[in-house]
Amino acid sequence: MRTPFIAANWKMNGTRSEVAELLAGFKAGINTEGRQVAIFAPFVFLPAVQEALQGSDIAWGAQNAHKEASGAYTGEVSLGMLKEFGCQYVLAGHSERRTLFGETDYIVADKVAAALAAGVTPVLCIGETLQEREQGITGEVCRRQLGTVLDVVGVEGFRKLVVAYEPVWAIGTGKTATPEQAQETHAELRAFLAETDADMAAGLQILYGGSMKAANAAELMAQSDIDGGLVGGASLKVDEFTGICNAAAR
Repeated sequence: MRTPFIAANWKMNGTRSEVAELLAGFKAGINTEGRQVAIFAPFVFLPAVQEALQGSDIAWGAQNAHKEASGAYTGEVSLGMLKEFGCQYVLAGHSERRTLFGETDYIVADKVAAALAAGVTPVLCIGETLQEREQGITGEVCRRQLGTVLDVVGVEGFRKLVVAYEPVWAIGTGKTATPEQAQETHAELRAFLAETDADMAAGLQILYGGSMKAANAAELMAQSDIDGGLVGGASLKVDEFTGICNAAAR
């Protein structure tokens, strides 16, 4: 049985006081029994997140990392640096990194490989744009994104990562894939990976990302192949994110 996993992606949001309020609310309101919860904070807030969450059952991670351990990469952050602040997870290939910052499938695959080598669990983000969905190539796009990473890290690498399916057209738009649409794609992704290794595919956590909120979380996560959520805007509200986390059950 796969453990439900709810991840908060704060993106480029927050102030010190807002972060303190969110973390205090999460610690007080989230029931972590039988589920995993992680906070993906901006780099500058990771020390505060570490201080607040250390000793709790809520984990934390970063929204991005460079593949190299060190060097002349101004403005970048290494996985070793992240580990110094207790990060267990890192996002890789979020749609905003792909569309706004030009990260290709190959760049994402290298970042996933670097995270695994550093002992940090990557959350591999994949998903199609609205144009690609309307063209009927959702499966093709997602298989390409998964397959590029699979070619680099192999089955054993996939046993150690998490996948987040995020239809780009549903991120920050208020639009959400119906539970049936999301389930269909999640099932297709798992079936694609099962062609390579059935056990790996069966055990892989596949999260849904795309305007998940407290009102629709339970119905989405009731689907057999949806193992949790990568939550954006709703994770900046204590009641919303707490509600999503507490709706997760298997």
